[in-house]
Amino acid sequence: MVHADFEKTLEETTQIVITTTGRTTGREISNPVWFVRQGDKLYLLPVGGSDSQWYKNVRKTPTIRLAAGETAYTARAIPITDPARVNKVVANFRDRYGARDVKAYYPKPDVAVEVPTDDADIHQRD
Repeated sequence: MVHADFEKTLEETTQIVITTTGRTTGREISNPVWFVRQGDKLYLLPVGGSDSQWYKNVRKTPTIRLAAGETAYTARAIPITDPARVNKVVANFRDRYGARDVKAYYPKPDVAVEVPTDDADIHQRD
């Protein structure tokens, strides 16, 4: 279950920050992203689809950090490549952010990412 502070922040925001590990540099790289929450999972869409750098980083090192407000958590990102599942995530993004914005910002919705929050390592941000 997501920590209460993080959960409250998720309810009050439309954007979180993810930090991935660079697949060639090994450095931490942070990006703001939109998300959709479904139960104990967050779903993310890479802006450039499978060509997005952060998505490629997740494929190599699936442990990511998500931050919102004063809390953050570390969890394992699971790439989604099945077209039917990706389409469901895209539909949920349309419901939350509007079809026009999703079409404008996500021109290649060929992949998505699932982040379970039920066993996340939650901590205060530094």
